[in-house]
Amino acid sequence: MCMASREFLKILSKARLGDVFAQQDLAKAYLTGAFKTPIQPANALIWLEKSYFSITNQKLKDENSYDSTMLNLMSQIANIPLAETFNSPAFGFGWDTSWRLVQEHTDSPSTLAAKWQLINLLLNPCNQDIQSSLVDWMRLKKGTSALEKYSSLDFIGLQKVAHEYLQELANGDTQFTHQAKELLIQLQPKNEVLSSLWNDWLKNQNEDALLQTAKLGMTAAKLALGLRLAQLRNGKEIKSNTSLKKAVQWLELAAKDGDRDAWYALGEIYRRPQFSGYSATESDRCFDHAADLGHAQAQLRKGANLWRKREKIEEKVRGLQASYWIWQAAQQDVLEAKKLLSKILVSCPNLKKNDWFDLAQCANHAINHHAEHKLGEEWLLLCHRIIIANQFNFSKAELLLCEVGQLQHEHCVVIDIRWKLPKILPRLIQIETTQQRRALLAAGKVFAGTDPDIEGNLRQRRYRFDQVTDWLSTTFSKNLKSQTDTELA
Repeated sequence: MCMASREFLKILSKARLGDVFAQQDLAKAYLTGAFKTPIQPANALIWLEKSYFSITNQKLKDENSYDSTMLNLMSQIANIPLAETFNSPAFGFGWDTSWRLVQEHTDSPSTLAAKWQLINLLLNPCNQDIQSSLVDWMRLKKGTSALEKYSSLDFIGLQKVAHEYLQELANGDTQFTHQAKELLIQLQPKNEVLSSLWNDWLKNQNEDALLQTAKLGMTAAKLALGLRLAQLRNGKEIKSNTSLKKAVQWLELAAKDGDRDAWYALGEIYRRPQFSGYSATESDRCFDHAADLGHAQAQLRKGANLWRKREKIEEKVRGLQASYWIWQAAQQDVLEAKKLLSKILVSCPNLKKNDWFDLAQCANHAINHHAEHKLGEEWLLLCHRIIIANQFNFSKAELLLCEVGQLQHEHCVVIDIRWKLPKILPRLIQIETTQQRRALLAAGKVFAGTDPDIEGNLRQRRYRFDQVTDWLSTTFSKNLKSQTDTELA
C-alpha cells in the first residue's frame, strides 16, 4: 500500500480542523485519485457532508463568499456516484441533496449531474442488488422532508420519475445525453420471445432470428443486421448496391436510437464507391454524430481531419478544435490519438523541470500569507501569474501578457499574446495534472473580480515583475530552502 503524500496529509490535517476548502479538496482527491489517493467515492461524500455542515454552522460573513462556496460544494456532491456510496454513513445526505438539486428545475450542470446520479442509482440494471436494498432503506426513511413533493412516492414511483429524467436527458444536448441514450437501450422492454430470438442469433447465427429481433425493435439487432449486410459474406465483399441500401436502412434505425457504432458504420458506407448514395459530406456528418456520442475512432478521425484542414479553417487559435477531438480519443486510450496529440499540444507536467519553479514556490508561499505581508492587489495577481507560468512553462512575455481568465479550455491552455506581440504565435499546452487545474481555478477566481486595467501596460508590468521577484527571493527563498532540507532529512 502506498504511503499518503505530504500534500495529502497537510490537506487532511486542515480538513480535520474544519477548513471547508480543505474538506472539499480532500473529497476531490478521493474522487480523482490525486496525491496517489485511492479512489473512494464513499469517503469523498463523507467529507463533503462535513464541509456542508461546516459552512452552515460557520455562516460565513461574506454572503457572496458563502454563496460561491456552497455552489462549488453542490457541484461536487452532484457528481458523486451515488450508487457507489450506498453503504456509506453519508449516503442519506447525498440522497437528500441530490433530490433537492433536481427539484430546482434548472438546467445548471449541478442539477443535470444530480439527475444522472439518481437515474443511474434507480434504473441501471447493473445496480439491481443496490436497488433491492434501497427499497428497505426507503421504508426506514419514509417521511423525510428532503423529497418534498416526492415524499409520498414509493420506490416504483421514484423509478418513474427517474425514467422521466432519463428521457429528458436523452432528448437534450448535455454531457449526459450519450449515457442516457445507452441506458435507454439497455432498458428496452425484453420479453421471452425477443430474448429467445436474440440468443438464437448469438449462439447459432440464425439470420431469420436476427431479422425478427431487429423488426421487434432491439437496437443491438438493428446494428448487427446493418453491419452484416454492409460488410463481408463468404469472404467476398458485397458489391450489391441493394444490400448496402438495406444496410443503411437498418443502421439509420439503430442510429436514431442513439447507437454510436451505427453512426460510425453509416459514415463508412457513405464513403464506399460502390454505394449509389456515395457522399463525402454525408459520411463526415455521420462520423461527426458518432464522435459527439463518444466513438473513439470517430473522434480521432474528426480531429485528424480538422488538423489536416487547419490552414483553411477559420478559428481564433489554429488547431484548437482538432486538438479537442484528438484529446477525447486519447482519453479512451487510442494509441494513434496519443501520438498525434503529442504533435499538437505541448506537454510539461513536471513542475521542477519547468521554468519559474523556485520563484513559483515563493509566490505560492506569499499568497498563503498575503494578509500577513499586506500584499497589494497588483502583487497578488502577479504571484498567481508566476505560479501559472511554472505550471505550463511560460516564457516571460507569456507570463506578463497572457489573459488569465481566457487561458483554460477543457483539455488545454491557450496562450495567445498577439494582442500585444503580433509576431508571437499562440501555443496550446495540455492540462495533465490536478495541480495545473487547481492553479488555473485559483487564478481565475482572483482575476475574475479585478479591473482589467489594474495591471497596466507592458512597461509597468515589467517594472512590477522585477520588484516582486526581488521581494519574493529575498523574503521566502531561505525559508523554502530550510523547509526543503527538513523534508529531505
